[in-house]
Amino acid sequence: MTIRIPPPPPHRLDCRGLSIDCAFGPVIVGVVNVTPDSFYDGGRHATTEAALQQAERLIAEGAGMLDIGGQSTRPGHEEVSAAEETARVVPVIAALAGRTSVPLSIDSYKPAVVQAALEAGAHVVNHIHGFQREPEVLRLAVEFGAAAIAMHFDETFSFAPRDVIELQLAFFRRTMAIAIEAGLPADRLVIDPGIGFHKTQEQNLELIARIGELRALGVPVLLGASRKSVISHVLDLPPDERLEGTLATTALAVWQSVEFLRVHDVRANLRAARMAAALRKELP
Repeated sequence: MTIRIPPPPPHRLDCRGLSIDCAFGPVIVGVVNVTPDSFYDGGRHATTEAALQQAERLIAEGAGMLDIGGQSTRPGHEEVSAAEETARVVPVIAALAGRTSVPLSIDSYKPAVVQAALEAGAHVVNHIHGFQREPEVLRLAVEFGAAAIAMHFDETFSFAPRDVIELQLAFFRRTMAIAIEAGLPADRLVIDPGIGFHKTQEQNLELIARIGELRALGVPVLLGASRKSVISHVLDLPPDERLEGTLATTALAVWQSVEFLRVHDVRANLRAARMAAALRKELP
């Protein structure tokens, strides 16, 4: 299989006075779930103290960004109120903002949560609906000068007969048009194909295998496949045994010059990413 690698987009992502440099390899985004029910680590970091310890561990392992969430989005998750979600994430973000220069992302689609997180010091808004719903969230990102991660989300996608990349490119072109109209410049936008969200496992595998084609839009791309069910589909393993499968997706993404990798295991993925990047540089 020949992997097509489009020309690289801009190497820097600007967010609230910080500049995230992607020029020297992918940025590893460490996951901090302040939740009792996330599919892999639910309950392990559900208190502020435990979440802060996890965040500091991920930073020590080399995380270039932290993505902090207060509500699980796994299949069958329970909705929580904006007040409860805010109470989970804001103390963590506020404490980290005073301790580290590592950019902090808030993983939420609720405007009230996003506003509170930005006021507490978050630098990035990670929106699972790709900024095509909850327009107030995008307005807040623009107002605060935050960067934005737009995830692909389409409930009909698993039934789509068309090419998965073609459909995603069309989705993200809409997102980019919405973002530009709202005042968000391209150097503050990242796109995420949304592995595991309303997709068949075959579609998930194809998206990972072809993720580099999304870079044709000229904005950085994020892969979030860490320990997800697509790995179990191939290896038939529970979440706590999916590290090796995750590392395979990381290596393939880096080979395709993907800029951001959202993972639970920072040290292992960073090492795999560096090795893949070194091998890629040896290409003629």
